[in-house]
Amino acid sequence: MPYDPTIYRCSAAYYAQGRPPYSRALVPALAAEVGLDGSGRLLDVGCGPGVLAIALADCFAEAIALDPDAEMLAEGARRAMHAGIANIRWVQALAEDIPALDLGRFKLVTFGQSFHWTDRERVAEAVYEILEPGGALALIAHVHAGRPEPSGPGEPPIPHDAIRALIDHYLGPRRRAGQGFAVPPADRYEDALARTRFGAPRQIFCPGRPDIVQDIDGVLANYFSTSFAAPHLFGDRRAQFEADVRAELAARSPSGLF
Repeated sequence: MPYDPTIYRCSAAYYAQGRPPYSRALVPALAAEVGLDGSGRLLDVGCGPGVLAIALADCFAEAIALDPDAEMLAEGARRAMHAGIANIRWVQALAEDIPALDLGRFKLVTFGQSFHWTDRERVAEAVYEILEPGGALALIAHVHAGRPEPSGPGEPPIPHDAIRALIDHYLGPRRRAGQGFAVPPADRYEDALARTRFGAPRQIFCPGRPDIVQDIDGVLANYFSTSFAAPHLFGDRRAQFEADVRAELAARSPSGLF
């Protein structure tokens, strides 16, 4: 499918606030697996507002954060500057453009919850070509099915089912993505990789964080940061949708925390 530039329109400002942070063990795990020591280069593909690139920047001499969305890149550059990180170069391009970009070679190429948006096998083969000897590709995703759930701090869980029912009410039951609808991959990341020169990947699990607490603004930001509930999709009904979500959340938690 051709790239739709409206997929994440107006979502960049909500991303870092709303998305749950990665495991605290993620960066140390990648550092140990790939031998990160402050040298070499990182390419973070589909970087969004730079959450992963910023977290990993100190492990490399240089990082390139690549994304087709200009708003995401601008938000990432702003966040990096605020954090005092100056070794990230922000590049607007599709993952499929990698062979034509002349980016050089990399010790690590990451996809933080972004590989499913790409022509997976074609892009994986392009990444294979730009890895330095001993380099690695890391596909990172939040996966919790079948894993132990850490004990939380006591607030009620986010009522995702109720919020998704509201999204269905406003946008219809078919999952939206930009001007069209989401088309899930035919199979898993690891199945796609197994059909490339990478072969079957090794899976590493980093435990979840037990201390994530979001307020009502954070829960709303989480949804507004997604492709299926991006703010622009609601049009002139956005304010009413937001009011309905706030009412639902307030009824579920007197403290407003989840």
